[in-house]
Amino acid sequence: MKIKNCLAIVLGTAALFTVTSCGNTKVKKDGLAEVDSLATTYVNPLFQKGPDPWALFHEGIYYYMHTVQDSLVLWKTTDVTDVKNAPRKTVWIPTELSNKYHLWAPEIHNIDGKWYIYYAADDGNTDNHQMYVLENVNRDPFDGEFVMKGRISTDKDNNWAIDGSVFQNKGELYMVWSGWQTRRVDTETQCIYIARMENPWTLGSERVLISKPELEWERHHKNENGWNPSYDIFVNEGPQPLLSPKGKYVHIAYSASGVWTPYYALGMLTATTESDMWDQASGSEYLQD
Repeated sequence: MKIKNCLAIVLGTAALFTVTSCGNTKVKKDGLAEVDSLATTYVNPLFQKGPDPWALFHEGIYYYMHTVQDSLVLWKTTDVTDVKNAPRKTVWIPTELSNKYHLWAPEIHNIDGKWYIYYAADDGNTDNHQMYVLENVNRDPFDGEFVMKGRISTDKDNNWAIDGSVFQNKGELYMVWSGWQTRRVDTETQCIYIARMENPWTLGSERVLISKPELEWERHHKNENGWNPSYDIFVNEGPQPLLSPKGKYVHIAYSASGVWTPYYALGMLTATTESDMWDQASGSEYLQD
C-alpha cells in the first residue's frame, strides 16, 4: 500500500494552535491587533505556548490537549476561541518509569462511547519513546478517572514510536503513527506507519510503512542560522487522518523535515475508503499527484 502526495505546505516553524478571523480589526503601530468590540474578531495565537495541539468536537463541546511534558492536561469548552480560559483538569500523572518523561502529542478520542487518550512517553531517554493509551468509561471525560490500558506494541523489536492517532473506516479501527524502521545508530529516519487495531489499545495487524522521507522537501535537516541536532534526522511525523466530506477518501496530513529548520512542511497522503488500508499485498495504492 503506497501513498505519497506531492503536496508541501511550508510552515517555517512549529505551529501553535491558532484560529484566524476576517472580522473588523484595526492594526496599531506596534503591530498588535486592536479589536473592534462590535465585531466577532479574535487574535492568534489562542495559546502563547502549546506544542502538538489537538482538539475534538463531541456533542457540542471541544476537548483540547497539548504537550506539557510531565503530565496530561485536558481542557473543555463550547468556545474554542477562548480555550485558554476554559476549565482544565490534569487527568494523568505517570508513576511508572517507562512512561514518566517527555509525554508528547496527547490525543483524546471517543470510541464506542468510551474515552481514550493516546500519547507517547519514555523513561528519560527520548530514544525509548513508546505509545500508551488510557481509558475513561464515563460520558464526560472530566468525571471519574483515566486508567492505563497499556503500551501499544507496534512491532516485535519495540521500535521508537510517537504521534499516534486513530480513525475508523468500514467498521475497522486503524492507528497511524511516526516511528523508526530500526533503532537509530548515527542517522534517524522517522516514517509513517499504519496498522489495523484489534481494540483501542491493541494492534491487530503488522505495521505497514506508508511514508518515508524520500522527497527533497521532506529531507531538510540543517538550520544554517540556528540550533541543529548532533546527528542527521529525516522526518515524517504527526500523521492526522482526515475523512473527505463525501466519504470517498481518507487523507493523512503529516509534517516533514526538521521542526528546527525554516523548512518544516505539511504533506498529505490519500487513499480511497475502498482500499485495503493496511495490506501491502492487496495491490491497493494511495493516490499520487
